[in-house]
Amino acid sequence: MSLDTTQTLPDATALVEAFSKGDADPVEVMENHLETIDRRDRDLNAFSARAADVRDLARAARERWQAGAPLGPLDGVPVIVKDNLVSAGLPAAWGNPELGRRVPEHDEDPIAALRGAGAIVLGKGNTPEFAVEGYTANAAFGVTRNPFDPALTPGGSSGGVVAAVASGMAVAGIGTDGGGSIRRPAGYTGLWGLKPGIGSVPRGKGLPQVLLDFETVGPITRSARDLALFHGVLAGRTVTSATRPIRILAVGRIADAPCDASIRAAFAETVERLRALGHEVTERPLPLDLEPLNEVWSGMAEIGLAHLAWRDPAVMDAAAGKYKAMAVRGAQVSAVQLYEALTRVFALREAVGDLWGHDAVLMPTAAAPPWPASEVYPDTIDGQPAGPRGHAVYTGWVNAAGLPALAFPAKPANGLPIGMQLVGRLGGEDLLLGIAATLDT
Repeated sequence: MSLDTTQTLPDATALVEAFSKGDADPVEVMENHLETIDRRDRDLNAFSARAADVRDLARAARERWQAGAPLGPLDGVPVIVKDNLVSAGLPAAWGNPELGRRVPEHDEDPIAALRGAGAIVLGKGNTPEFAVEGYTANAAFGVTRNPFDPALTPGGSSGGVVAAVASGMAVAGIGTDGGGSIRRPAGYTGLWGLKPGIGSVPRGKGLPQVLLDFETVGPITRSARDLALFHGVLAGRTVTSATRPIRILAVGRIADAPCDASIRAAFAETVERLRALGHEVTERPLPLDLEPLNEVWSGMAEIGLAHLAWRDPAVMDAAAGKYKAMAVRGAQVSAVQLYEALTRVFALREAVGDLWGHDAVLMPTAAAPPWPASEVYPDTIDGQPAGPRGHAVYTGWVNAAGLPALAFPAKPANGLPIGMQLVGRLGGEDLLLGIAATLDT
């Protein structure tokens, strides 16, 4: 086992403060990260591409800090970007060989915001092809592994990003979450992750979407305060993360879906921790019937892939066979069936509007601990058979509902991290960030 911890690594907030005082040099920091990448990525395979200009960018950041004129609140901070986000000078491969041969000359909006704040993009984080699965591997770039145990997966689809941040190869990262792809990997690697609500982080100039507006862009960091820092940059506003006692609905199980015993124990401990912080925590089942959504969930990605195949045939021609098959099935869905699926999504969004009188919902990020790295999903959870989405039962409904959710570390078990999440009302990112700050102690 290769056990890593982020506790001894500086977060972006500390690094920027050190730059401002002259106690750290962006060039030295960059060299340290490049050395760590050379040493660790052979085992972890977090990067699908690396940028060639990072030393020049670090020297420019050093000059700005020495002149007392930093470009922004992230000047000189080395970050990794998920490989489904468009970043000038690097492929946005999305795990696909055809896209891996294309090199965009522009940044999509969230990456432009990141660069505008001075962050240095080290490279791209590996992702499963088209980012529609909960582990991280593809035929083009191989299998990504968990820093806490390289035999296991870091989750997905932001697995490359979390592996890099947790192992010290990047200070922070930017991922996407269309069904839990920030929250579950963050939970598997002891990190903090924010899935913003719909409309919170502007998007544009990126790859075609295969998950409608379910997918949002958010930060993955080593600390709660860094989540607030990065979210403010991505959202283009000042985050006011003041905290107060709130009403929390705690949901440890989804109907009869299995959940690993270690995760249930961590959930119970988290409930008591939140109560000790002064929050009113009520434990009861989720007052929501998820079956109508579950019946159409897998079809949404298939429809999205069918649209991608229609829009860019060369990409689908180069794709793995299972994704071609998904696109074929998606193309067979009628407009009436799609309209019915959207009707169910809209009904869900109406049902969750006030979170049933609560300010937030507490859930685990995943129902299973990490499983072998090259396997798509765990077929058994807590001794019970589990299907492809069995580990992911806690996350997808949040994306369909369009709500913000914040992943944070709970008490680890068996040497592996465990993640919990707080789901907020639409527009509730600042409240979640404020609660997170009190948990990061």
